[in-house]
Amino acid sequence: MTPHFGLIIIGDEILSGKRADKHLPKVIELLGARGLQLAWADYVGDDPARITATLARAFASARACGDVVFSCGGIGATPDDHTRQCAAKALGVELALHPEAEALIRERMQDIAKEQGTPYEPDRDDNIHRLNMGVFPVGAQIIANPYNKIPGFFCPVDRLSDAGPPQGARAPEGLEPAGPRLLEQRRTGDRGEASRELRPARPRDPHTEGERGGVYFVPGFPVMAWPMIESVLDQRYAHLHQKLAHAEKSVIVFGSMEAMLTPLMLAIEAEHAGVKVFSLPSVDHPVYGRHIELGVKGSPEAVTLAYPALLAGLRAFDLKLGPELVR
Repeated sequence: MTPHFGLIIIGDEILSGKRADKHLPKVIELLGARGLQLAWADYVGDDPARITATLARAFASARACGDVVFSCGGIGATPDDHTRQCAAKALGVELALHPEAEALIRERMQDIAKEQGTPYEPDRDDNIHRLNMGVFPVGAQIIANPYNKIPGFFCPVDRLSDAGPPQGARAPEGLEPAGPRLLEQRRTGDRGEASRELRPARPRDPHTEGERGGVYFVPGFPVMAWPMIESVLDQRYAHLHQKLAHAEKSVIVFGSMEAMLTPLMLAIEAEHAGVKVFSLPSVDHPVYGRHIELGVKGSPEAVTLAYPALLAGLRAFDLKLGPELVR
């Protein structure tokens, strides 16, 4: 199967217009630089039910089609951060404090204390609360964060249902984040019924996992998210680089309506497998005025064969053609 790449952007601040989304154009750029392309994108606010439904669709496409999905935002530990909990609910698994994430978060705490010239107090309430950022769905693995060490996580969907957490992980009750009850239990050493030892994850095979889909969760901050997405693309999906190369060739067409060109478009797609014909009309372009950009897209080899046929079909209409565009 040829995987598709998807993007989920989470946060009320995007949908309200309080912040402009920068992830979509950047992810398109990162994929394009590697000969890959984005197949779909979803925007969702901070509503747990909607986030859970969106992630359930992403996990389903990753499991069924090997899709690779990046999710940006909502993995912090404030009341409006729901992504970790919703991911666990969508998968039907528990949440657990990931031991590697815990170690990295504690390193970050020590770094902050050193920068501020204060002693490191691991049991201070705010430091205990920070560990919530390392509570991930059982079976998840971490994504390194080069900016501040607080990791993201990813869920290789074919392993999550029976993997269990990494050895030594602690699972909070139900699907709630590691809140005051869990953290207080950690401090007193009495985990009671809120935690139990779960069997360790199966040994990882990075090459095999790189052949499969997954959902990758990164922070909403571009300075953190973009290097993390790049690392996933380069470390896990390098074997796909340039193999899914995509090309577009188009021409500006004057004096035509889309309805007149539709039979030609259908004929080109029927004669050239793997090619999509696109039509982008404009009524007030600053340079070309009213026109249609008509073109073909697909693999470079397929586009090379289909585009001359498209031009030949247009010439039969005796239309005025403008500049040709290549992407």
